[in-house]
Amino acid sequence: MRSVGVEEELLLVDRDSGEPRALSSAVMAVAAKEGAADFEAELHREQLEFATSPHQSMSNLAEDVVRWRTAAADHAETLGGAAVALATSPLPVSPTVGTGTRHQWLAQEFGLTTQEQLTCGCHVHVFVESDEEGVAVLNRLRPWMPLLVALSANSPFWQGQDSRYSSYRSRVWGRWPTAGPVELFDDAAAYHRQVQAMVATGVIRDRGMVYFDARLSAAHPTVEVRVADVCLEPFTTVLLAMLVRGLVETAARDWQAGEPAVAHPVSLLRLATWRASRSGLDGELVCPRLMRPVPARAAVESLLEHVRPALEDAGDFEGARALLSRLLHDGNGTHVQREVYRRTGSLREVVAECVRHTHGGM
Repeated sequence: MRSVGVEEELLLVDRDSGEPRALSSAVMAVAAKEGAADFEAELHREQLEFATSPHQSMSNLAEDVVRWRTAAADHAETLGGAAVALATSPLPVSPTVGTGTRHQWLAQEFGLTTQEQLTCGCHVHVFVESDEEGVAVLNRLRPWMPLLVALSANSPFWQGQDSRYSSYRSRVWGRWPTAGPVELFDDAAAYHRQVQAMVATGVIRDRGMVYFDARLSAAHPTVEVRVADVCLEPFTTVLLAMLVRGLVETAARDWQAGEPAVAHPVSLLRLATWRASRSGLDGELVCPRLMRPVPARAAVESLLEHVRPALEDAGDFEGARALLSRLLHDGNGTHVQREVYRRTGSLREVVAECVRHTHGGM
């Protein structure tokens, strides 16, 4: 069974006002004093990242996600703050770029794009046997990535306004020159040649700035799927990890069986991603196979069926089906945020409610 791990970025906010606060350095200092030095600073000081250990058991992964979220909340609380799983800030913010050399280079080189990147995502890592298998998997993941955007969508508000999108984070993230879907690769050598050619242009600093929707990890023997918003509730993160592991295993099996990757052009994949970021789980999505509009529920249920054999072999199918049913019934993070705002008219109340959801149990 393939191991899977998750990286989550959390927004740091004032406990009372809900406004983002530049607390990452202080939170990491508090954590280090308590022997938990594994939090990482991100591009902006108003956010914090953690990474779970790799797990084969989804229940163990769930425990890890809840543990890290709880630790982040506890450390932030000592500083008058809160850690919340929001992919963008509902309240207006002027983010503070980190002081590190890399972050300052990004600010100098990319200007307003860097300044406006206070966004929090969720990255899922799944083990692969080799780069060759990994690239074969990447080729076959492409049509399914937009559905992960729709499931995880958790960023309807931007600078105090309703963006009219379900995942506005994905629109902001798309401003980076390397972000988004990519073409098919003939093999691992072709993948690495393209990455090297991109770095050689001088536009990006290193391979860490290759922000494909899914890529080979530079640090681990994994495929890293990077399209999702940070999920509001822990159970959605676990569902996402289940589905991504199922997609990777399904893709690897198809490759081993000689099944060709679907050759949708990048232009269509970009349209499918836009639709997912706009609609989320409301309205229509683009069918991964036919590239035609279908109801969102039908699209995500087709994803579940696509990975069903892999999920069943891992013992995850019933769990995934139950979590997906819960998500479709309760709504994703965007649905929760808009419902709170409809009821209260207050973006501060939106943040406060999302703090509670962030640390809800499984």
